[in-house]
Amino acid sequence: MPKQFSDLGISAPLVQALTEMKIVVPTEIQQKTIPLLLANETDLVGLAKTGTGKTAAFGLPILKLIDTALPILQAVILVPTRELGHQIFRNLEDFAKFLPQVSIATTCGGIPIKPQIERLALPTHIVVATPGRLIDLIQRKAINLKETKFLVLDEADEMVTILKESLDEIVAELPKEHKTILFSATMPGTIKQLVQNYLHKNVVEVRANMETVGNQGIDHEYIVVDPIEKLDVLMHFLNSKEGERGIIFCKTKAAVNKLAKNLAINRFSSGALHGSLSQGIRDRIMEQFREGHINILVATDLAARGIDVKEISYVVNYHLPDVYEAYVHRSGRTARAGAKGLSLTVLQPEEVSEIADFEKELGIKFTEFKKPSSLSIEENNALLWAKQIFKTKPNHEVDAELKTKIKTVFHHLTKDELIEKLLANYLLQNKNEPTEKPVKRQKMK
Repeated sequence: MPKQFSDLGISAPLVQALTEMKIVVPTEIQQKTIPLLLANETDLVGLAKTGTGKTAAFGLPILKLIDTALPILQAVILVPTRELGHQIFRNLEDFAKFLPQVSIATTCGGIPIKPQIERLALPTHIVVATPGRLIDLIQRKAINLKETKFLVLDEADEMVTILKESLDEIVAELPKEHKTILFSATMPGTIKQLVQNYLHKNVVEVRANMETVGNQGIDHEYIVVDPIEKLDVLMHFLNSKEGERGIIFCKTKAAVNKLAKNLAINRFSSGALHGSLSQGIRDRIMEQFREGHINILVATDLAARGIDVKEISYVVNYHLPDVYEAYVHRSGRTARAGAKGLSLTVLQPEEVSEIADFEKELGIKFTEFKKPSSLSIEENNALLWAKQIFKTKPNHEVDAELKTKIKTVFHHLTKDELIEKLLANYLLQNKNEPTEKPVKRQKMK
């Protein structure tokens, strides 16, 4: 019989909340880390791919170890992005549903600091923060870490640069006898350096679910396209996934905006997410995606951190990521909570050789996704054109006399005849369009 959370030492109120959330069987990383953290004897490094339940792995023990009789800050959880911060905050609030005496706050950048300062003036046990905002609060004397027992660095591989600049300042505020818990999906040399510099020499390292990216439920596939057909092939794929939710990853904000605009023109239910958007807009788009009001999210790597939506059936790597770690985090957005998922990478011919490197480095196997035929793409484009017309709102400002004249032109046609003529006109116009020259793309390092 598989272990239960109660077997790991998790208290009854926490188990009750987990049961309501339909979380019953601990994942591998949870089984390995929770007893160690509850023992509270050493620093810990947890290595597990995204989507394996890391938030509960450190969140549940910390919630159990909080001394609610003390109105002081006892745990700080550092995260790379606002989205991930809000996600972890929501998770902790859900876990602590039957522990009303535990006080949790989130203090991330990109939103006004004054309400956060006012919130921290109240008794607070746990703070989820981005490093920049935490340092700002430290400098303003708005937060006191002098009695903080736990420092958690979540998704540490995504904030190495930030941590290099800010950890000294943060650690200087902590008591000497504190525990550091570091979680990461990968273990590059920069993370090893952080561990050596900031964690106890007897740190315990826990590895789980490292044999595959995320879990066994992800199909890793690639499709080879010429630059000129890349967008058409993507549109064909998205049409085949109508009604399903997915994320498309681009390398730059400009690419996100351009692709999102194309999706909007073709009437796909989509939204864009990148770091230059205001926090209000990002929150609104994320809420629309989470609630199912939009089906497709176009995002940069960092902006998409913290997206924990179980029903994401596919991820598209519209641009091959520069580093292997980015692929881990991208593909891990799908196949959450034991579901199946597809991670599709769109390649240009000169990039195909890089797939072998990804396979070797990440221990996964890619299969080739069959490219649709030219005829199938043409038919798909015609369908998209028809949907554009169908979803176009009538212009009520058009002169009534002009409308009457146009109706007179078509009045003798049946609906079928009108559709036939419209389609023939579309095909004729499309056939006569000038061919676009392929853009020469620089080989990725």
